[in-house]
Amino acid sequence: MEIRRLLALALLGTAVYASGPGSALRSGQKRTSLGRARGPGALTGHDANGAPLRRSKRGWMWNQFFLLEEYTGTDMQYVGKLHSDGDRGDGSVRYVLTGEGAGSLFKIDEKSGDIHATKRLDREEKAYYILHAKAVNRQTNIALEGESEFIIKIHDINDNEPRFTKNPYYARVPEMSEIGASVIQVTATDADDATYGNSAKVVYSILEGQPYFSVDAETGLIKTALPGMDREVKEQYQVVIQAKDMAGQMGGLSGTTTVSITLSDVNDNPPRFTKALYEFRVRESLELGGTVGVLRAMDADIGENAEMEYRVIGSDGPGMFEIVTNKSNQEGVIRLRKPLDFERKRQYSLRVQVENSLVSSRFLAAGPFTDEASVKVIVEDVDEPPVFDRGNYVLEVKEDARRNTVIGSVSAADPDDKRSPVRYSIDRRTDMDRIFDVHAGNGSLFTLKELDREENAWHNITVIATEYNTPDLVSRVPVYIRILDVNDNAPTFAANYETIVCENAKANQKIQMISATDPDEPSDGHHFFFSLAQEAAGKANFSVRDNKDNTAWILTRRNSYHSLQKSVYHVPVVISDGDFPRQSSTCTLTVRVCTCDRDGNMKLCNAEALTARAGLSTGALVAILLCVIILLMIVVLFAALRRQRKKEPLIISKEDVRDNVVSYNDEGGGEEDTQAFDIGTLRNPEAVDEGKQRRPVLVPPRHDNNGDVRDFINQRLQDNDSDPTAPPYDSLATYAYEGSGSVAESLSSLESATTEGDHDYNYLSEWGPRFKKLADMYATVNQLSMASTQ
Repeated sequence: MEIRRLLALALLGTAVYASGPGSALRSGQKRTSLGRARGPGALTGHDANGAPLRRSKRGWMWNQFFLLEEYTGTDMQYVGKLHSDGDRGDGSVRYVLTGEGAGSLFKIDEKSGDIHATKRLDREEKAYYILHAKAVNRQTNIALEGESEFIIKIHDINDNEPRFTKNPYYARVPEMSEIGASVIQVTATDADDATYGNSAKVVYSILEGQPYFSVDAETGLIKTALPGMDREVKEQYQVVIQAKDMAGQMGGLSGTTTVSITLSDVNDNPPRFTKALYEFRVRESLELGGTVGVLRAMDADIGENAEMEYRVIGSDGPGMFEIVTNKSNQEGVIRLRKPLDFERKRQYSLRVQVENSLVSSRFLAAGPFTDEASVKVIVEDVDEPPVFDRGNYVLEVKEDARRNTVIGSVSAADPDDKRSPVRYSIDRRTDMDRIFDVHAGNGSLFTLKELDREENAWHNITVIATEYNTPDLVSRVPVYIRILDVNDNAPTFAANYETIVCENAKANQKIQMISATDPDEPSDGHHFFFSLAQEAAGKANFSVRDNKDNTAWILTRRNSYHSLQKSVYHVPVVISDGDFPRQSSTCTLTVRVCTCDRDGNMKLCNAEALTARAGLSTGALVAILLCVIILLMIVVLFAALRRQRKKEPLIISKEDVRDNVVSYNDEGGGEEDTQAFDIGTLRNPEAVDEGKQRRPVLVPPRHDNNGDVRDFINQRLQDNDSDPTAPPYDSLATYAYEGSGSVAESLSSLESATTEGDHDYNYLSEWGPRFKKLADMYATVNQLSMASTQ
């Protein structure tokens, strides 16, 4: 229900309403349901149907209460007053307020019905509050009237400045734009009430950025205001826009924002070469595709508007050079397309052009977007290696050519102005067998060895040309030598034929077809001729029939053959070719006789025939058997010798101890009893006593400088040291040069006693107590010897 009564007395019909901000509720003014007050008798006449109109019961409507926002007074702000006609002022009525903010933001005096705002309110936070009021009996708490709803609306004041949606703004506009070109639209909002006054009515203006840009006061659209703005002169602009409420009037609040405007590039500048003439020097040895020089054209534009294309529009060396664009830095790279030759042409002139890849038709009237420049290319001389007059050589020589036969020549020359002489040689890595050689001065190729086409039909060698004055400059050329065929090989059987003949064979029976092969290659093909050898024609048991197609049949010449009489036949066949000089050979066909059935199927062949079939003769088998026997005998003999050389070791274990005993009997001639070496014999090897056996005893001399004796003894010492069967100990007897066979004669005490008389050892007792024991021992020996002589 739109209109509600707040406090209606059943009979009185008194109304309370609010007339304006902060106004009290007034009673007694009557209103209709449409909100217009009518006096008594206001409704008269008839309705559309002609029925008379009657006065209806009075209704009551409450307008909104208005409260000023941002109240700054010290007292609570008065909102309005509630009053019921049933209130007689005796305090029996109590006014109750409920709803939004009741009790906190809004308070009511229960007795008087006065409503106050307790706090300062902000319309931008909340624009209105809906509350409910009623009057109740203080004693019984019974409502005097039904509850009514009313609204307290916050009355707006201009307390908010306009705020832009962005700060800063960024925008781009093409350079050279005309006046009025749209750049960007800015927007500012005001939190104040737009429906009340001009608090929220915003007007835009430009504070900074004139005279280049302008702004629409109502829409905030920024436009260009100056024609011909050039990005190459100035690219960035800072524009400050102000938004002011109160429709821009004095006292209005304002806000500002910054707009950063960038002029975007358009292709309004042509490319220009930095120089009118470019000069480059390049060596004549530059490889194809190599860089000759780099050109750079400048363009004040950027991005795709600065992309360029270079081209050669004129040259005195057509096709020698090309120019390509380096997309990364927009440089023109001149490249070589054909080889340079200083001796042929030393300088080239080019005309090059540059233009933008993308051209704007808007600026074509300003002039052509191309530029031209001249380029001079100077060729520098390089000491080049010799150049052969051909890329390769193909030579031919017959295989029967003799050594030192010239088969052809190669030719190379120094392309430089000095024309240095050239020296030729063969790369031996391509001619390992040294079959060919080349004359160092004139390049003639000749053979060093005999050739054989059947062994190698082609020879691929490399000839080297070197300048005499500059050995480091080397050129190479391949030489292909074809060996021409000469009929120097005789034809032979094409296969190892295995032929048999049945004992019951008939005359003129075909037993084997034969063909031939020849490593030669005649130009018109092979033509072989077959015949029986003349020495076998008179007593031949078989015949040869030439088929005239490089094949022949072997035929029988009698009706029967007997294996017991002869089991193997050898048929000599003469094969000759048809080339010049004619070559022929005699090939022997072995035919073995076998027993066959009536249908000609082989049943049995003898052993000799089987051996012949295997391709080995009886003599060959015997030779193989003898070789096997000899090998077995050598193995057995070697094993026997190894067993004889293997001796039992002298000491088998740790417990096996053996002594070396030398027996001298009772007496003797000193060293002769040990059969030691005689120094006389050692000095005179020709007088060696053959009957004397030598023992493995080393007798080194002490006072002789004879070289033969020393060498002999050293040799014996080395033999004994290296003998694996020698005992692990030495037996040394030293007698020097004594004995009957010695020049110094015998020094033995035994022999001295017999030749020089008895010795008296009594003098030993005079030498003192140290020699007493020796004197007692020799004195006793002396007495015993004297007794024995008596």
